[in-house]
Amino acid sequence: LAPEEAVYTSRQYLLTGRLSRDEVERIAGDLLANELIQRWDIRRIEEWAEGYNTDLGVPKVAGAGRPHVETIPLDLSDAELLQLSDRRMLALSLEELHAIRRYYAVPARRAERRALGLPEWPTDVELEALAQTWSEHCKHKIFNAHITYRDEHGRVQAIDSLFKTFIVGATAEIGRRVDWLVSVFHDNAGVIRLNPDWNIAMKVETHNTPSALDPYGGALTGILGVNRDPFATGLGCRLLFNTDVLCFAPPDYAKPLPPRIMHPKRIFRGVHRGIKDGANQSGIPDVNGAILFDERFLGKPLVFCGTGGLMPATIKGRPAHEKRAKAGDLIVMVGGRIGKDGIHGATFSSQELREDSPVSAVQIGDAITQKKMFDFLLEARDQALYSAITDNGAGGLSCSVGEMARDSNGCELHLEKAPLKYAGLQPWEILLSEAQERMTLAVPPEHVDALLALAARRGVEATVLGRFTASGRFHVLYEGQTVAAIDMDFLHNGVPQMRLMATWRPPILHEPQLPEPEDYAAFLCAILGRLNICSKEAWVRQYDHEVQGTSVVKPFVGAANDGPSDAAVLRPLLDADVGIVVANGICPRYGDIDTYHMAACAVDEAVRNVIAVGGRLGRIAGLDNFCWPDPVPSPTNPDAEYKLAQLVRANQALYDYCRAYDLPCISGKDSMKNDYRVGEAKISIPPTLLFSTLGVIDDVTKVVTMDAKQSGDVVYVLGVTKAELGGSEYYDLRGHLGGSVPHVDAAAARRLYEALSVAIARGLVASCHDCSDGGLGVALAETAFAGDLGMEVDLRAVPRADDLRDDLLLFSESASRFVVTVHPDQEPAFEEAMRGLPCAAVGKVTDAGVFQVIGRSGAVLIEAGIDRLKAAWQQPLYW
Repeated sequence: LAPEEAVYTSRQYLLTGRLSRDEVERIAGDLLANELIQRWDIRRIEEWAEGYNTDLGVPKVAGAGRPHVETIPLDLSDAELLQLSDRRMLALSLEELHAIRRYYAVPARRAERRALGLPEWPTDVELEALAQTWSEHCKHKIFNAHITYRDEHGRVQAIDSLFKTFIVGATAEIGRRVDWLVSVFHDNAGVIRLNPDWNIAMKVETHNTPSALDPYGGALTGILGVNRDPFATGLGCRLLFNTDVLCFAPPDYAKPLPPRIMHPKRIFRGVHRGIKDGANQSGIPDVNGAILFDERFLGKPLVFCGTGGLMPATIKGRPAHEKRAKAGDLIVMVGGRIGKDGIHGATFSSQELREDSPVSAVQIGDAITQKKMFDFLLEARDQALYSAITDNGAGGLSCSVGEMARDSNGCELHLEKAPLKYAGLQPWEILLSEAQERMTLAVPPEHVDALLALAARRGVEATVLGRFTASGRFHVLYEGQTVAAIDMDFLHNGVPQMRLMATWRPPILHEPQLPEPEDYAAFLCAILGRLNICSKEAWVRQYDHEVQGTSVVKPFVGAANDGPSDAAVLRPLLDADVGIVVANGICPRYGDIDTYHMAACAVDEAVRNVIAVGGRLGRIAGLDNFCWPDPVPSPTNPDAEYKLAQLVRANQALYDYCRAYDLPCISGKDSMKNDYRVGEAKISIPPTLLFSTLGVIDDVTKVVTMDAKQSGDVVYVLGVTKAELGGSEYYDLRGHLGGSVPHVDAAAARRLYEALSVAIARGLVASCHDCSDGGLGVALAETAFAGDLGMEVDLRAVPRADDLRDDLLLFSESASRFVVTVHPDQEPAFEEAMRGLPCAAVGKVTDAGVFQVIGRSGAVLIEAGIDRLKAAWQQPLYW
């Protein structure tokens, strides 16, 4: 296309029936179009018959006049300062605004600024750059706050940074016991050793707020954005896999919708399509994930996207995980051009979602442009043409260049050299834009010609924007004039530490007294059909999990390849048997009772999913992603201290259980403003921790899957079942929460996991399935129908801690349990391997096509065809 040409699309719909104009407007706005990014025109059929041709106009973006730089005076009252922050979407607190004002009020600094041709007060370029760099999204101010925590007994603990105390603290301790950590917490992704020649990097991000406004665009840029994180880790990775965990309100939601909120089904469809298009068009397999539903995700869906990559241990003799921008290196931007999309993305995601949230904060993704850029950069990496690389994500150039400039202690950036999608962007917009598919490189001058020539041959735009310096200053120019000059130390370390209070008061809850189900078979079908348990195959199948040819254990397994896999196993090196395993754990409903046990159960679930396919403790890394309602006090947030206490307790559990399992966290992310407000109404998500696991398996030929393999195999239950139904699917189906949330006994679980890993490695196990949502009843049924086989089970043999009724045995969600099948020939060896552990034979696999459960009385409790159970499990999300 010529510079003045572009491509636009439109779609026509014919609506029939007796519809008023208002009804058609509602259909257009609430169902067919997104008013943030689309426009529509409605005409009667008679107008079309008369030859009317609608003209919506070309949605061409144009800048507002000639670029210029504003001065922003800060000699304002506190109320005026807060109005300034709100008007410009800076998301700066009053204390932070005061710190900026003090910085600019120093007489010596004002003299320095006059010498550079700058005003005494900040320019809009400077203030916007500070706001992005200091945003909650970039600085994680809540996780780095000083917190005074008071527990239910009145004991007070001073916590100087949740991140340093609990996450870094645990990993530092574990790092002294393991030798495979390569790079943690200081790059775009965490890195572990695969073997002496190769490393694996992984990162999980969230893209919640953009996905609430534009589900397709938000999710598309979510998956493409997280692709750039491991790619830009060290000197770069070849991307291996994607993961996605999605949380929505129920698709059958039937209550009135708040303003600006789309129906959950529409958000579901849009988010799914965005991830599908981004991943499939990039040639990266989507191998693991989950889809959860809770009405509280109506205000903001949670869109977790993860990516892993393969990194050589060295490149031309240099450790590939190390990078450093040096003074004198040139600043080179490669990939896409800069536009108005994504401006204020970092500060936007650091605030609650409101009715007037702007569309400009949503980025526009292009998978093909990014794929071309990745291919070019891998060539440049292998030719050692650059010293360092990072992605242009949150904050755009302000953050990518600003972060890299920490290595050299300064930079000089010329904004007018940046390639733009269209004319008219203001200098601060060029600096902040989060337009996608861009990377920033530090290139030694002697290599820049070779890099630019390679980019031209590969059809990738690459532009020199300036150089890294040792000036101690973030120095930005536009058309030769200085528009920003900020001390590097103030830019990165000047943000005041937040000081917060957290007070924990356990909720007062009661255990419901419920009668047993009258029809256990029907009740099991109802549990299997629950949205958080039922099959997600209709949606997951649309992701490509075969591209690159590395997947060993896929998202679906079994006789018909439709059983729910516990984890993904990949073979990244096709000439070796070493593999990687990827899994996750997430259980937000437990947090309604106690977030400590919610976090413990999430960690345990992610670990046992790895164990279930053949992984082992001591070779598993973790990634923590916290999504929380706002825990910072304000007049509209009166329960902030309680929500912050919930966050503290979740971090305490992470610390305890990671140490217990020798499970270092290598990367993570937090999203702390997951609320929607309109007027006095507020919708907040439940506190949610996604814990992802990345493990190494020595031999992928020895992995197992969850489906029963053959008639006659012995069925075992491993782990102890307790009266722990608080927050369970069983209670929720019957309209209750309960209080007996599952507790994880890490010491007992570790002994069980280590023995099971050895048994799997010895070939003693035919199938293994973790027991989680819905309890034993669900795990046993899934094992049977995934193998297209029947099963006979006797509940009297199940290991248990209490004298439990049949329904509690079947549907308790006690942690650290498995359903295992073993060939009769291996039965003695397996039982010897599990000696002294909670392990019992509870039945056998049959070829009768019937799932039969004997209750504690000795009578048949359930007798149902596996086809009936499978249909109940598969049907709910086929629409």
